[in-house]
Amino acid sequence: MKTLNLVMIVKNEERCLERCLKSVKDIIDDIIVIDTGSVDSTKKIAMSFGAKVFDYVWKNDFSDARNYALSKSDSDWNLILDADEYLVKGSRDDISKFMDNKDSLGAIQIKSLYMENDEISYGIDYITRIIPKGAYYSGKIHEQVNSTLPRLAIPLIFEHDGYLMPNKPERNLPILLDELEHNPNDPYFLYQTASVLVNMNRHIDAVKYFESFYDLVNKNDNYYRKGVIRYIYSLIEIENFEEAMKIIDEVKEDLQKYADFNFLCSIFYMKAMLFDIIKYQNYLPMIEKGYLKCLEIGEIPQHQGVYGCGSFKATYNLGTWYEASGNMKLAKKYYIMSSELGYEAAINRLKQI
Repeated sequence: MKTLNLVMIVKNEERCLERCLKSVKDIIDDIIVIDTGSVDSTKKIAMSFGAKVFDYVWKNDFSDARNYALSKSDSDWNLILDADEYLVKGSRDDISKFMDNKDSLGAIQIKSLYMENDEISYGIDYITRIIPKGAYYSGKIHEQVNSTLPRLAIPLIFEHDGYLMPNKPERNLPILLDELEHNPNDPYFLYQTASVLVNMNRHIDAVKYFESFYDLVNKNDNYYRKGVIRYIYSLIEIENFEEAMKIIDEVKEDLQKYADFNFLCSIFYMKAMLFDIIKYQNYLPMIEKGYLKCLEIGEIPQHQGVYGCGSFKATYNLGTWYEASGNMKLAKKYYIMSSELGYEAAINRLKQI
């Protein structure tokens, strides 16, 4: 029987470490924890679960820390998690067949929670986190598994609440900028740097990095769509609607099958009209069309992206659009559809009209 160890690097994670370890205790064989300087009860919590805990002097290099942790593991497979991630669905049986071979890397589904317009939203990503013995990482931050093996999606679903915590962007930005000093034309680090600046509401600065990312990225890169969509949102934020429209036209053929892209397009058409209704009045019917396309596509987790763009967010935005247009019958219809999917904003709006 193949073995699976949990391998982690941690620092001051008493808020969430116990939740993480409890969630996976039935699917792993052993726990390897590398502590990079905790001054709270992190190490005590880890040891209470029987973890093997090792100290490590932090070097501003996540791959070096990950690889040190992997060097302490003797299992056939390693599950790589951060303390602010926790299993919400899946069992050992779900991955036992996968672990019988070493022809693939295991990609788990991670739902990352974040604040948007005073409400919690989440994006879905499939990230390589189950790797065979002998596989290691590269990259000082947003480290990647250094392997040519293909990724295989496996039925484990985790949630991640780290983006709800303060100061994470400020921590990551200096490391990313250092990476770009050595790799100025790396589209992945350009994308990650721009994304951190977006999280800091520095959209003008973010656009500079997104421009370089867009010029260099390959359409087959798994972060291409997310990066392009974030680029367009930043252009909307700085009211550069002409450039945003140019990018939308350039990528539409490749991205129109995705709900989050069509959702973005409707947001763009609405914001552009509000900015200059005379200039952009032809966008009016395209707002409704985009949201209806979102609903036609629906929620497809394998597409990754922001959850709700193919369901409750699109129905709610259609409701607000119809209400603003004076069509209360359709507005109520779509508010009800959104509320039936549990969307709090729609539930509250129905109480007010």
